[in-house]
Amino acid sequence: MKTLAAAVVVLSLLTGCGGVAKAGPSATATTVKNCGIDVAVDGPPKRVFAAYQPAIEMAHALGISDRLVGTAYLDAEVLPRYAAAQKDRKYYKNLPSREELLSQDPDFVLSGFNDVFSSAGSDSSFGSRKSLSDLGVQTWIFSPLCPTADGKGDEAIDPSTVSMNNVYADLRDLGKLFNVADRAETVIADQQKRIAAVEAKVASAPKPTVAILRPGLEGGGLTVSGGPDFGTVLIRQAGGVNAFADLTSKRNVKISVEEFIKRDPDYILISGCCDATLTETQVQPDVQKILANPAYANLKAVKNKHVVPWLFAHHSAGVRGANSTELIAKLIHPDLVR
Repeated sequence: MKTLAAAVVVLSLLTGCGGVAKAGPSATATTVKNCGIDVAVDGPPKRVFAAYQPAIEMAHALGISDRLVGTAYLDAEVLPRYAAAQKDRKYYKNLPSREELLSQDPDFVLSGFNDVFSSAGSDSSFGSRKSLSDLGVQTWIFSPLCPTADGKGDEAIDPSTVSMNNVYADLRDLGKLFNVADRAETVIADQQKRIAAVEAKVASAPKPTVAILRPGLEGGGLTVSGGPDFGTVLIRQAGGVNAFADLTSKRNVKISVEEFIKRDPDYILISGCCDATLTETQVQPDVQKILANPAYANLKAVKNKHVVPWLFAHHSAGVRGANSTELIAKLIHPDLVR
């Protein structure tokens, strides 16, 4: 009876985090570091869950679509070249609960943003990365938005990590873990070539200011993309300057209407979100609201009709980097980039 009781206690400890604990990676496991955490696999992960647009599109770009046991929370339509592959994957409109995630028996969770992992382990998150690792589920957060500690949010992002170099590092590291290194290098080379072509064309051009404005977020005032947002990188590569790059507390920063008018950006991108079928066309009503608002009538962007529909997905760190750089460059330097 004592032996049986002891066994029950051990089992309860193992299952307390949402499943039965699995043996850790072996001494010969492939290990890479992500956001300060060692990610180790004994072989290429076979059952991957991808959360958020950047992670879902990177999985497709790396050619591991057939390993996706679930995907969740797209901000917009996936890029056309990934549409067919995504159509065949299980999709959750919202992030599933931890229990639902674990019911898919994943061995790897790939996330485009850090807010799916939290120390609290509430129904709105997958729990901490450590708690998943204890169950044999390895995890990955896109390193351009690394928090300073497991469970931390936007306020803990190191702005120096927000770069395409970190996107490339993710591609190489994931290529190593998933045993698709050659595919990763092909994706990197394509991104580098396209971005370099844009940068060469706009190198000597004036640098207009660009604001990324997020409509519909809760609270008063306006929400703009600050310095840690990946839009800062994309705008710079396209030959412009983020009008709010000096605001470094968060990716999404609340400001007053007066402050927005004072900055008077040359271009305003209206960042639409979040639905798996969303396109720029569906963001047009938000553009019209800005153009028709008397408070903004004297803005340069309004006078010149330089208020345009955009997508939150476009300025998320990932394999859209080259595509988004090209789109911004065509907008702000139409005479140089077509």
